[in-house]
Amino acid sequence: MHLAPQDQKVDIVLRNQGATGSTFKISDGSHSPEKTVIVEPRTDSLEEVLDRRPEGNLIYSINDRPPWYLCVLLGFQHYILAFGGILAIPLILAEPLCISENNAAKSQLISTIFFVSGLCTVLQTTIGTRLPILQGGTFTFITPTLAILALPKWRCPEISATTYPNTTDFPALLIDSDEVWKVRIREIQGAILVASILQLVLGLSGLVGLVLKFIGPLAIAPTINLIGLSLFIQSGKKSGAHWGIAALTVCLILLFSQYLSKVNVPLIAYKDKTWKVFQYPLFKLFSALFGICGAWLVCFLLTYFDALPSSPNEYGYMARTDINLDAVASAAWFYVPYPGQWGLPTVSLSSVLGMMAGVLASTMESIGDYYACARLSGAPPPPTHAINRGIAVEGIGCILAALWGSGNGTTSYSQNIAALGITRVGSRLVLQTAGLLMIIFGLFGKISAVFITIPDPVIGGMFLVMFGMIAAVGISNLQYVDLNSSRNLLIFGFSTFSGLVLPTWFHSNPDMINTGIKELDQLIMILFTTHMFIGGFFGFVLDNTIPGTEEERGLKKWRKVHEGAQTYFTDHSCYNLPFCTNFVQRFKLLQYLPFLPSLKSQEQTTHL
Repeated sequence: MHLAPQDQKVDIVLRNQGATGSTFKISDGSHSPEKTVIVEPRTDSLEEVLDRRPEGNLIYSINDRPPWYLCVLLGFQHYILAFGGILAIPLILAEPLCISENNAAKSQLISTIFFVSGLCTVLQTTIGTRLPILQGGTFTFITPTLAILALPKWRCPEISATTYPNTTDFPALLIDSDEVWKVRIREIQGAILVASILQLVLGLSGLVGLVLKFIGPLAIAPTINLIGLSLFIQSGKKSGAHWGIAALTVCLILLFSQYLSKVNVPLIAYKDKTWKVFQYPLFKLFSALFGICGAWLVCFLLTYFDALPSSPNEYGYMARTDINLDAVASAAWFYVPYPGQWGLPTVSLSSVLGMMAGVLASTMESIGDYYACARLSGAPPPPTHAINRGIAVEGIGCILAALWGSGNGTTSYSQNIAALGITRVGSRLVLQTAGLLMIIFGLFGKISAVFITIPDPVIGGMFLVMFGMIAAVGISNLQYVDLNSSRNLLIFGFSTFSGLVLPTWFHSNPDMINTGIKELDQLIMILFTTHMFIGGFFGFVLDNTIPGTEEERGLKKWRKVHEGAQTYFTDHSCYNLPFCTNFVQRFKLLQYLPFLPSLKSQEQTTHL
């Protein structure tokens, strides 16, 4: 995904700033207007760096090591920024997985997805691109997952199906209630596990660059746009439980993220035997958290004073906060997720092919995030080997997520990249700390269970903002194309509209597909009920077959969007794997691997 314009304009430069004690290395500028500024790692305290923070400058760049307490503080902030998006995924999957009333299962899923997200974040920042980028659950896998679980064989059984007329055979007929949802999540695990091998191959083989040559804004825009639009039913269901509370949640999120975004809160710190006051953009950084907690508090007060209905059949009952309190009481204090905890994953061809659409969309998403993250962390644009390695590690992360059974994969989080520009802290160590915090919090079952008590309309309000933002991010890719061209308008309009019409029709007429081969019927059903696959497929085919100039298609701006005059805090060595540089240089053959730095790239770095 792409950042908002105000976040993209954060220039990583050292203007009007003294460089006492720092070492500078400037390129001759003969090749491009780029400059490289190598700054020695700093370990200044929080209040010191905030006091002297110049506008537009980084406090800590990618290789800097902030003090431990600042790493913990900023790492927790990244955790909070991501928790809304990560938490939304198991809550969306609860109903199709048949665990709407199974609080223990939901708590375990939440613990698992946070644990795996933290693990993948540490991997990506250490051996992946090595950029300060957070990994978390991805909405690109939601659409194919819902399509798979919508098949007749995976629909949730009726409650009456568990009644047993013959009490003599009761022990033999007794069905484990957990098995009802575990068999479904094992199907999703298998689909993600096999489909993610494609992402791993794309990264290790270097095919990502080849694929990118044929994918432009007109293929990306409808794909991401339909991820948000296709989830309007889930948003409506949650919000419809109490539209007043949902509207309150939306208003609070908008209040903190937009209206109060430029209001800095004074914070006090004690330094050198004196109290110092520094300004902190509290509302902008924690807007989603404050919005959700504010609406959650209102629901708690309404529940406490018995202002909400107490009957499950009355409208507004789902806004109560005491519905799932037993989940917190019954949850274990510690829960350790482990691979295969739901059983051995099952694999079917139709599910795997349907999930591949999500894998490709996630891959394209992440590549754009890498460039944005590099720009905001003081690093030069990522070289090809770093992008290849990053995609490969994301594939490994999705495989780990499938083995652990989070019900989802992992991808890069754009909102956390935006936080780099806001806080002006692009240190890799901060994101590694965030990953460790996610792993630790994922081990506490009580913390995960507390999230279950968030009322449905509060979650619905969060969905309205979040999914609307995802749809808008998809449309924002059109800024690179010529919108005065009828060709481009036709491609985008037809792709988006078809991505809404065809899945709706196939959902309404599931019996119309009858080829005589059961597996083929399931494959067609999954692909044609996956909104983003339809939109992305039509966008890709039409954009590459209908004649149009590169400028009209937006490819020139698309390729040059990351170029321009810029000053960096380090060279391309920040992308090299730790402890492996000398080993790679010693064995020349290793430098031909597409995910390792080549000799040519190292020479370019030397002569910057």
